[in-house]
Order: sequence, then structure tokens, then C-alpha cells
Amino acid sequence: MDPLALSEIAEMCGGSTPALHPEVEVTRISKDTRTLEPGELYLAIKGDRFDGNQYIGEAAAKGAAAAIVDDPSAAVPPGFPVIQVRDSVQALGSLAAAWRAQLPLKVVCVSGSNGKTSTKDFTAAVLSSRFRTIKTRGNLNNQIGLPLSILDASRSDAAAVWEAGMNHVGEIAPLAALAAPSVGIITNIGVAHIEHLGSREAIAVEKGMLFEALPAGGTAILPADCDFGSTLAARTRARVIFTGGPDSAIRAEDIRISSEGTGFILVADGESLPVSLRVPGSHMVSNALLAVAAGLALGLSPSECAAGLCEARITGGRLARREVRGVVMLDDTYNANPDSVVAALGVLAQLPCPGRRIAVLGAMGELGAHAAEGYRKVGLAAASSAGVLLAVGAATAPMTAAARGAGLTEVIEVETPEEAAGFLRQFAIEGDLVLVKGSRSSKMEDVIQNF
Repeated sequence: MDPLALSEIAEMCGGSTPALHPEVEVTRISKDTRTLEPGELYLAIKGDRFDGNQYIGEAAAKGAAAAIVDDPSAAVPPGFPVIQVRDSVQALGSLAAAWRAQLPLKVVCVSGSNGKTSTKDFTAAVLSSRFRTIKTRGNLNNQIGLPLSILDASRSDAAAVWEAGMNHVGEIAPLAALAAPSVGIITNIGVAHIEHLGSREAIAVEKGMLFEALPAGGTAILPADCDFGSTLAARTRARVIFTGGPDSAIRAEDIRISSEGTGFILVADGESLPVSLRVPGSHMVSNALLAVAAGLALGLSPSECAAGLCEARITGGRLARREVRGVVMLDDTYNANPDSVVAALGVLAQLPCPGRRIAVLGAMGELGAHAAEGYRKVGLAAASSAGVLLAVGAATAPMTAAARGAGLTEVIEVETPEEAAGFLRQFAIEGDLVLVKGSRSSKMEDVIQNF
């Protein structure tokens, strides 16, 4: 965000004009006093388990320039400027919308059940080969995260790649309206968040709101193997591009996967170009092709797209390679659902390995009534991809039962990530390849940290 005076911010977000220091300028907003930097504007948000209005004094002590507050009774240090609003989340959205209206950006918006963040990273890397590009920080992609991502942009940026995430009906449309993209990408329709939406069909309806928001001159991008491709394509006025199919104009040939990354030949607009990704997996190639389509839609050449992919760095916790005492660890701990775990197990099976292939898998969240089916799917995939399955947590019981039923004999069950790490310290030896994956709530990163 370019420097804005508190008086401007108050007007943009519908708050009362600060009584003190309205000329003070800020360039960044923080909702967390733990990471707040001096000079930032503190956003006090009421959550289910906390109330940010209670930390205004802490924000002031850490050097915040001011705070947006939605509790009139909140304790405010003497002389500390605040902007009073009715609801901080709504005020944040209003501020982001007003700021977005001032930005002449080329915007790509990414949604989907799996691969959003990797696709965002690839797309931003592609666009960066020509444009000054900003992207979503981490996975800030909900009604709070997307506005914060928009407010990260400045007038000197030429392009933006923002994620739009959801776990309930009615969330994508307002996010798409706020981002105002000209290019939309739906990575796939899987079972992530199916607990709240009930079916893949309902997930497709919600994700498709992104395509409905695109302008007639925009571009909608889908993988060719999407089960809902035709119905999603029918919902947009924009041009539709399918990638990755054998007859697609944008596809990959001669895919080669190693522990260091993935190489392939990019075929795009009649050109064939070598690409080397710094992350392993054929599903990463699919995500990269979506990024190429976005780049071409915004005027880049195939060679610029290929160069951008070769420079791309993926957000942490997504098949990052680590080596500890000769044991190669694949850190895919950022999040998990059945489809993404099966994809990661495919990578485990494809990579060269002089030792054993060990899958360390934790719980998967937001599956609801579909949990048993999802765990069985993963268990069957583990049986065909790994020589050893180390399951973490009681919720994984259907997974271990399916793996044993499919003939996998080395199946170990533990309760916590710390127990899993302790087992691996004794069990894993030089040459073994270990995949670690689970939902955020299962804290599977603790397995790697304690190995």
C-alpha cells in the first residue's frame, strides 16, 4: 500500500475521523500484535477465541502508528490515535475495495480444492518475467486474508496474483468481486471442505462463482481433466482455456521427476521449450501449465513463461526436500485432503530411492461424513506407493485398515507427531525416502522438526 493518511483511511473504511494525528501516514496493516512492526496500522478483530480490541495497548507499545477499533469501550492508551468502526472485518473489506479501485492492475485470481498456493506461486513467477508482480502472502485467501493481500499492493505494481479460498457456501462471489480479476484459474474440484458443502457438485457450484465474476474480455483457465470442466466453462462470459490434455494448446511432454525437481518440455502456442521446476511431482506440472495459460492471456510469450517457471519458488511446506543424516524428507506438511495426499504419495512412488519409501501421514480435516471414504482412498494409495506407512492419530484408523487390506504389511500407528518423530529416529536409515503430510491441525511439521 502506498502511504495513506489516517484521515484517508478513515474515510475509505467508513470509520470516524481520528481525533488525533489525522495526518499520520501508514503503508501496512497488521492484525497480529505478535508480528506487528513499528509504524504499521493495527487492525483489532474479534475472533471466536480472542478479541483484538484487548491488545490495543500492546500494539501501541510495539510502535503501531494507530489502530482500527470496533469496540467503543476498548482501553486506548492516552494520545494513541484510533479509527472507530462498527465492524473491523467489514471496515477492512471496504478499505481494500476502495484501494483496489485505485489500482490499474492486471489481476489473476486462483481458486480450487488443491494446488491454489503452488499455482499462485507459479503464476506470479511467470508474470514477474515481464511485470512488477505482487501475490498473496502465504495463503491469506479468505474474507480477511484477501483484503490484506490487496492492501499489500501499490500503484507501482503492474500485476497481482491472489488466491480465493472458501469452506462454506457464499464465500467466493464476494472475494471475486473484491479482487476484480480479468483472469481466473480453478485448479480442480476435489473434496477439500466437503464437510461444509456436502458434495463435489456443491463445491463446483461455489468455485464456479469465480468464473461468473470474470468480464467478457477476460480468461477462464481449467485443467483439461477437470470433471466439471464443461459445466464450469458454461458459466462464464470469458474465453475458456483448457490446459494439460494431449490435444491442449498448452501441455507438457517428456516429464522427468527427480528428488531435486521436475523437468518437462512446455508446448505452448506452437513452441516447445525446456522447463525445470524446483519441486517434484506431475501434479506440479499441471499447476505450472495453468500459470503459463495466465501468462499468455496477459500478453507474455511462451519463452517468458518458461523462464518464469524456472525461477519459481514454492511456498514452504509443499514437497520441500530436506536431508537429515542421509534420510531424505519430503516436507508436504502445509495442509492435506484425500486428493492432495494421493498426489503426494504419487511423488513418493516416482522418486528414485535406494532405501525404503516411508509415508508418515496425519489426520485430514473438514471431511465430515466423507472422512472414512477419504481415509480409505489414501490407505489404498499408500499401499501401492510406500513400503512403510506410519499413521499419526486415531482418526487415521480407516486409512491403516485399508492399507493392510491392500497388502501393506509394515503399518505402524502412533498417537502424536512427537511419537512419530521418535519412531523415525530409530527406524529410518540412510537412503530412505520419507513423505510427511497432514492437515494443519495435525501439526505434522513437528515430525520433521523433531526428527
